[in-house]
Order: sequence, then C-alpha cells, then structure tokens
Amino acid sequence: MGKGKAYEDEKKSFRERAAALVSEMTLEEKVFQTLFNAPEIKRLGVKAYNYWNEALHGVARAGVATVFPQAIGLAAAFDENMMEEVADTISTEARAKFNMQAKYGDRDIYKGLTFWSPNVNIFRDPRWGRGHETYGEDPYLSSRLGVRFIEGLQGHDPKYMKVAACAKHFAVHSGPEDLRHQFNAEVSKQDLYETYLPAFEACVKEAKVEAVMGAYNRTNGEPCCGSKTLLKDILRDKWGFEGHVTSDCWALKDFHEFHMVTKNEEETVALAMNNGCDLNCGNMYVHLLQAVRDGLVEEKTIDNALTNLFTTRMKLGLFDKPEKVPFNRITFDKVDTNANRKLNQKVSEKTIVLLKNAGNILPLDLSEIKTIGIVGPNADNRKALVGNYEGTASEYVTVLEGIREYVEKHSRRTRIVYSEGCHLFRNKVQGLGQENDRTAEARAVADMSDVVIAVMGLDPGLEGEEGDQGNEFASGDKRSLKLPGLQEHILKVLAESGKPVILVLLSGSALAVTWADEHIPAIVQGWYPGAQGGRAIARMLFGEFSPEGKLPVTFYKTDEELPAFTDYSMKGRTYRYMTKEALYPFGFGLSYTKFTFRNAKITGTPEGGAEVSVSVTNSGAMDGAETVQVYVKSPMKGAPNAQLKGLCKVHLKAGQTERVKISLPPKAFGVYNDKAERVIVPGEYRIYVGASGPDTRSVKLMKKAPACLTIRYDGKKRIVE
Repeated sequence: MGKGKAYEDEKKSFRERAAALVSEMTLEEKVFQTLFNAPEIKRLGVKAYNYWNEALHGVARAGVATVFPQAIGLAAAFDENMMEEVADTISTEARAKFNMQAKYGDRDIYKGLTFWSPNVNIFRDPRWGRGHETYGEDPYLSSRLGVRFIEGLQGHDPKYMKVAACAKHFAVHSGPEDLRHQFNAEVSKQDLYETYLPAFEACVKEAKVEAVMGAYNRTNGEPCCGSKTLLKDILRDKWGFEGHVTSDCWALKDFHEFHMVTKNEEETVALAMNNGCDLNCGNMYVHLLQAVRDGLVEEKTIDNALTNLFTTRMKLGLFDKPEKVPFNRITFDKVDTNANRKLNQKVSEKTIVLLKNAGNILPLDLSEIKTIGIVGPNADNRKALVGNYEGTASEYVTVLEGIREYVEKHSRRTRIVYSEGCHLFRNKVQGLGQENDRTAEARAVADMSDVVIAVMGLDPGLEGEEGDQGNEFASGDKRSLKLPGLQEHILKVLAESGKPVILVLLSGSALAVTWADEHIPAIVQGWYPGAQGGRAIARMLFGEFSPEGKLPVTFYKTDEELPAFTDYSMKGRTYRYMTKEALYPFGFGLSYTKFTFRNAKITGTPEGGAEVSVSVTNSGAMDGAETVQVYVKSPMKGAPNAQLKGLCKVHLKAGQTERVKISLPPKAFGVYNDKAERVIVPGEYRIYVGASGPDTRSVKLMKKAPACLTIRYDGKKRIVE
C-alpha cells in the first residue's frame, strides 16, 4: 500500500477514505469492483474480495461451523435475546474462519465478511419453499428478531463491524419460486407499508444493517433490483439508509430476458446502477463500461456506489493495520467449540413447539416403558435437521440417534425398535419393491412397542429455493400442505395398533395435519432443529425441560382455503387477515407447566404511547418459560385483526411470579391506510395480553383467553411514524 494516500488516513471517516480510494481508480477498475467477486488492484493495495457469503443459521457453505436450527425455528423461540446470542456466536465463528482463510490466502466465495442474512421477507403463504429461511408471517416479530440478529452479527464495537449483515429480499417477495424471474408482485400501498416493509424498515433504522439485497421479482411493475420506488424513494430518501445495496444473484439479466422492462444489457445495468443497486451478484455490471461511454450512466454514479461498497470493507477493518482491529484476534479454535454445541442444543430446545398433548401423554415416563417404536422417514434424516443455506456440522444427531442415546443413558431395560415406515414422498422405499413396502414393518414395530414416536414431515429437498440441487419438486414450493407420499397412511397404520402415538413433525413450514389433530394424542413441531436437534427433541419428549416454543406461522386446516399463491393481497392471509379458524394459530404453543396471568393493566394513551403490565406466575410443577404476547386491535375501518405489538420471554421456576412490563409506542396503535400513512383514528383500542393471540381457536386450545384491556383516543385522526 502506497505511503501518504488519503484513503490510509485514519483521522478521516471511513466514507471519506473510501471516496478517496475510489478517486484513484480507473473507470475499468471501478467497473470490476461493482461485481461480487471483486478482483485485486495491486497498485492501490486493494485485495481481491468476494462479497457472497451466507449465515441464516450459522456460517454456511464454507466447511465446519455450528449449524443452528433453521431461521423459522429460531423465530419459534420468540426470544430476542437468544437471537442476538446466536448471531454473536455465528459472527465469532465467521471472523475465526475469515482470519484462518486469509492467513492461507483463501479469498474464495463464502469466505468473506459480508453475510447475506437475515431473510426478513414475510412468510405470507405456507406453500412458499423458502419460507423456512424467514422469521414467519408477522411483521412485528420479524422486525424484532431481525434487528437483534443483525446486532449480533455486526457487533457493538464503536469503530469496526464484526461482520456485515444484509436484509433480504427487498421487497414484496415470497414466491412462487418458479415464476420469480418474471413475476410482478402487485400490492396495495396499505399492504406494502403494513405488511411487507416494516421488518426492512426496522433493520435499516434500528439495527443500521450494512447491506440490503433486492428481490428477483418486480413490485408494481418495477424490477426490485432497479426500482426507483424501493431503492431511492423509500430505502435511501425516506429511511436514510447509508449502506450498500446488492442485487440478488443473476437477477439483473431478468430485466431484459424475462421482465422485459429493458431492451438489452446496457439498459439493464443503467436502470440498476442509476436507481441505487451498488453491487451485482452476477456478471452483468461488466456492461457498465459501455453504458458510461454511451452516456447511460455517469461515472460519478459508479463512484458513489463504490464509495458505499468500500465504506463497508473499511468498517470491517480490511484497510487498517491488523493489530488495530479487535476481531482479528479471534482464532480458528473458536469454531465448533463445546460451548457452541451446548448453546446449539439449548437453542434447539427453545424452538420446539408442543401443538397437542391430550391426557398429558407427554412427557414420557421411561421407567414405565419397555419398548419404544420409532417410525418415519425423518427419524434418521440428517437433511431434516438443518434446512437450506447450511454449514457443515462436525456432529449430526437425528431424532432416532437422540432418543437412543437418551434411553441408553437413563434405562437399562428399555429397547428401541425402528422402521423408516415409508419414503419421504415416494410410494415405496426400495426401487424394485411394491408400493407400501415398509407398511408391514411399521405394523410390526407398533405391535411390539409400548409407545410409538412417528417422525414425519418434510426436508429441504422438498421445500427450498428454485434450482437447489436435489430439490425434488424443482421450484421448491410445496404442492400442497398435506404430509407427502405415504406418511399419513403410515400414521394411520400406527394409530390402528392401539398404541399411543406421538407425532414429531420436522418441517420448515406449516402442514395441514388435520387427521393427526383428530386422532393422534400428541403432536410436536420440531422445525429443522439444527445439528443437535435429535438430542433436544429427545430431552423434550422425556421431560428434561418444558417446551416453550410458539408458532411464528399459522397452521391452516387445508390449502383450499388459501387465496391464489400469486395473489399478494393480504386479504384472507395469515392470522392478521384470515377470517376462518386455524388448525394451530400464530403465537400458539403448549407447555408442560402452567402459567397464570393476573392483574393486567394499561397506562398511557395511543397518541402518546402506553405501557402494559401483568403478573405472570408459574403455577405448575416444572420450571419453564412463557412468552408474554401483547396484541392491539385498531378501530380503523379495514384494519387487520388484532396484531402482535409487544412480547417478552419470562423464565420462571415453579411457583415463581414476575411482574412484566411491555411498552407500546404510538406506532403500535397506528395502522397504514391506502395512502401509506400510519394513522391513529378516534375510537376504542383493544389490547390483549396473555400467552397467545385472542382468536377463538387459540382460546380453545389454550383453555384460557388473554386479558382484554381498552384504551380510547378521542382526538382527530393523527399520522404517526
């Protein structure tokens, strides 16, 4: 690196230094720095850098790392503090791996410090294959968890970022996967601001996320990676975003090949660059050279984009002396530690949701069981532990392995018998066999068992991103909400045995298990529970802890009640707008212990903000944790159903009581209208506080209703931010 260069002057701000560095480059050098695999500029001391890295639930695609539960499972914990702890662990491993790789000159893809996580898209339709990458269907929950995940990744050092996070995919993106390169998501201003934008806004304004990734689709006619409305008007001008914007991978070529909004490559790169897309995941930006020469893009526009990009790299300490950056001291031995594996198991335990427990069949009493039958295609399926965008764990513990390990440790007399039962989605396991070729074995296992644990559901080979290698359904979206293949048939076979059956679902999305709800005494949603998931589920089944997870998505009774997959209107979708009763509602989850809510109170006003307080007692026999949930129903005509606007996880020993206080700012009472104004209207606001939402199905399943408080606003309509 040359001496006395302005970009080396540490008295200047990172942005000033970045601008100075860019000013030293030729046009050709600048253009190639807009690509995700930016090359070396030796004369300026700029090392090659690959921006593409992933960390939805652990450092991905770059060797061994802690593989936490998939994002949708993390969301089920409803625990903001846990999210930051997970992300902090991920970023420590990320720095450790980066430092090791840099030592050996490895600057390959998935080896940088810019992580394209989290995915804060709204999981509006359970058929979407990538929904398990998100934090569920609710804008508020996605906002809170997204903010804390970003803070855990980026860290709290006053000068340097630990790693750079990226909120994706901006915006209005949630399938269908097979249409994403040509699809136009048409959405009202009210739905855009009430549902699709809040999580991104929180990530930008509160967490100061360093990067934002555009989506493949168009939104209201504009391709998202070149949308003036999204990238300039909203992201930069309205929200004050100061980081950099990246395209999704090879999304720019869709402009002229599928969206047909531009005629050729030059027009495409001009549209993207001129509207604020700084970085191209792909190779389309090589055409910027000609676009500048033809007058379609000004060189100063590229300068601004590169200033954004190099500011990020400077914040990461990549242009400062190594000893000045505290994160350079993180060594490779911080990867895959015993402490991280223990945290992973603990996190997995917090994500499990108990959906049904008739007659308190769970937890199981091992002292009364001689034989446990384990049946199902996910019982020993490693893929069903991790979901997509995953790293490589040094140890994977399937449900079968977790139960076997637990039983061998705690009982000398209990036997485990196992059958795959059926293929995950085909009608036979063995290629030359007849249909139902494992049914007899499943019957035999059930007949000889005292209790049967059926482990079923999906895996990322059935739901995921379009084009993922090995994705059975090609697009990655689900064809229906039913258990695929012969799984329900095998479940019925097990029930016919007369033995008690516990259904453990491993999936990244909601399944319409209506038959199971009617006939199976216990149902557990385990998500994709991470590399330690089998141990967590085993410990839960045998009562080592009380389950505390809540559903971040609605489980519907059938996919026939859903609006068309291509309809981006929120009408009839998610707990916030649905009119029919759910199978298992958003925010619902049972426990082994009992929590009592008393003396709920509210003080304050909608226009000035309010505080809800309630006393929560663990009145059961086990220690446990409960999520206090606060929902607000606006009197505005056309407003959503009562919406989650506050939450707090409380950990209580048996018999312990805690007074919980949750603040509701004015915006919690506001609802966006069709002019994109968040308004507080005159009338009575209903505020619900309890362990679930206030819908009739939640009340029926929980056997208790949240407390309902009211507060009036008698002034004129008021716009709040």
